Amino acid sequence: MKRSGVTRAGAADVSTGSPAAKVNAATDEAGAAVDALNGVFGVHKGARPVHAKGRVLTGVFAASPYAESLSAAPHFQAGGRVPVTVRFSNFAGIPAIGDNDDLASPRGMAIKFKLADGSETDIVAHSFNGFPAATTAEFRDLLAALGASKADAPKPTPLDKFLASHPIAKAFLTAAKPNPVSYATLPYFGVNSFRFTSEEEKTVVARYQILPVAGEHYLDDVAAKAASQSYLSDEIQKRIADGRITFRLVAQIATPDDKIEDPSIAWPSDRKTVELGTISLSTYAGDDAANPDLVFMPNAVPDGIEPADPMITDRAAVYAVSFARRRPS
Repeated sequence: MKRSGVTRAGAADVSTGSPAAKVNAATDEAGAAVDALNGVFGVHKGARPVHAKGRVLTGVFAASPYAESLSAAPHFQAGGRVPVTVRFSNFAGIPAIGDNDDLASPRGMAIKFKLADGSETDIVAHSFNGFPAATTAEFRDLLAALGASKADAPKPTPLDKFLASHPIAKAFLTAAKPNPVSYATLPYFGVNSFRFTSEEEKTVVARYQILPVAGEHYLDDVAAKAASQSYLSDEIQKRIADGRITFRLVAQIATPDDKIEDPSIAWPSDRKTVELGTISLSTYAGDDAANPDLVFMPNAVPDGIEPADPMITDRAAVYAVSFARRRPS
C-alpha cells in the first residue's frame, strides 16, 4: 500500500531527489521544537516532551456503513474491523503530573489502527476543539514565550506580550478545562485537516472528532481537589475491567468558507458530520514503561487519506525526533 509520511516508527519518509539540506533543516527545526517544549516542562529522561503521562488500552475499530463513501482507506470499508491501540494522556510534559493538576488539560487521545497488510495508520487528538497557534512558526514563538516566562520574570513577561497580540493562544491557555470523570467521558478533536478521497475519486476535507458513547461527564471543583493524583489512571483501569469503553469516530466536513490550514480555528458545530465507525476498547495494556516503542505519527496515512494542513508534516517530524531522543541509548 502506498503510504504518506511515516512508514515506520520514527522514520520520516523522504521523497526521491529531495535535497539532503532540506531534510537536515527540517530535522533541526523539529529538534528546536522539542528543545522548546523541554524549556517549558523540563527534561525528563525517557519521556515525551508533551503529553508525557499516558495509559494504553487496546480494542477494535469497526467501520460504519457510511465510512467508505468518504474514503477508500482500508479500515473505512464496510464491515471492516481492525485492531487498535489507544493512548490516553495528560497534557504537560511531566510524567509525574497529577491527574487533577491544571497543567493536565487538555487530555490527549491517540489511536493506532493496525491494518491487514501489516501497516499502521494513526490519529492524534486532544480534548480541546482548537489549537493555540495557526502555524508551526507561531507555535514555536508561543513555546519560547512560555519558556522565558518563569515565576520570577519581570512584568510584562514574554508570555504576557505574546498573548496580548495572540487572542486565540490566550483563549486556549485560559479557557476553563474542567477535570473529567474519566478519560472515557471526554470528547477529543483532531485539530488538523485531512483530505479524504473515495473509490469514486470524490474528495472532501474533514477533521476527526472522537465522541464518548458514555457521554461527557466532569468533576465539580470540590471533587477535583479531593481526587487523587492518579484518579484518571485508576479509574480507566477499573472501567475497562467492568466492561468495554466505546467512542464514535466522526468526520466533520469542511465547507468552502472554512480555513483548512489553520488548526487554531474550530469549525462551527453545524458542519455536516459523517460516522466513520466505533472504537471499542476491551483491554488495559499498561503505562508508558510497558509500551516503550509506542509512537503515533499524524502523517502515517493509507491511500484514501492525505494531510490537508502543512502543520501535520511538521508535527510528525517533531514526534520522530522526540521518539528518537526518548529511546534508551
